[in-house]
Amino acid sequence: MRAGRLVSLMLILQRRGRVTAADLATELEVSERTVLRDIEELSGAGVPVYATRGPGGGFELLEGFRTELPSPRAWQPQVRRPSRTRRATIRISPEGRRMAAVLGRLQPLRLRRAVPPDDDGWVEATFRIESNDLAVIDVLSLSSYVEVIAPAWLRTETARRLALAHERHTSDA
Repeated sequence: MRAGRLVSLMLILQRRGRVTAADLATELEVSERTVLRDIEELSGAGVPVYATRGPGGGFELLEGFRTELPSPRAWQPQVRRPSRTRRATIRISPEGRRMAAVLGRLQPLRLRRAVPPDDDGWVEATFRIESNDLAVIDVLSLSSYVEVIAPAWLRTETARRLALAHERHTSDA
């Protein structure tokens, strides 16, 4: 509740200019002492609020300071853009799930409850792709316990890197 009050306080000062503590208290439905604490909190957070003493005094923001916050009355839900969060779909063994949790890989791992485990306990799951390279490294770290289903590029790149590793470890050096 305090965070909302601080934002409201900042918007009131931005909209109306100089405002007395009594007027702020009335508008925010709090005590003047609470307003003073909130002003101090805003100032400590870097908002340039200053006080003017005497008749016609009050609190105001430094001239030219603007927040990027819209007025609460003008707020409208924004049209949601397609999510940039990409997820990979995998099959993972019970051992793979334990290792993923211990190593912090494939996180957050979400099991797909609609697909029942197979006879060996392998389940279908998804995890967030933060970056392509990290996704490949996460899958390779659990390579014998996980199978990539989608996206195709992750399956292809994992197979390519595993083939390189196999070649390096089986060649006569």
